[in-house]
Amino acid sequence: MPHKKIVMVQDKKIALLRMTTRNVICWNGPSTTVFSLAHHEVYATGTTGETLERQLGFKIHKLQSGPLGGDQQIGAKIVSNEIDFLIFFWDPLEPQPHDPDVKALLRMAVVWNIPIACNRASADFMISSPLMEGEYNRLVPDYDEYRARKIDLGEFAGQDQPETMESDI
Repeated sequence: MPHKKIVMVQDKKIALLRMTTRNVICWNGPSTTVFSLAHHEVYATGTTGETLERQLGFKIHKLQSGPLGGDQQIGAKIVSNEIDFLIFFWDPLEPQPHDPDVKALLRMAVVWNIPIACNRASADFMISSPLMEGEYNRLVPDYDEYRARKIDLGEFAGQDQPETMESDI
């Protein structure tokens, strides 16, 4: 499958999500890593955004809480090339009440080839990488052929859609 190049500019669009009931946030206390996020455009869901904005001292674009659709908002931004980088902290020892949402979000990040950090060490390594401070050419599969494919409608081919039954309404 051919690929397309998407240019990630110097100031990245970063999504920060946290899915844990523990009172743990991304970074405890000021650090060079945290302050290097300040010039990027940072998005977060729900109370994570509120907490991060207070803790880090710079503007966070706050979306809905995860269970109220915030995870889907982040996923849609990934698909629309409005997110370049995903930092997604979750506790692997806790059950995830909205596990399908978590899997869908991670799937979108992989499909659209954006960097993902799921723990503090990965986030620190990625944020401190020289690639964060300049343009980066991200390669994504060219999905145009997939979008244009012919879909076999089977028994419905050449027919009108079946009428809706009153019981379906």
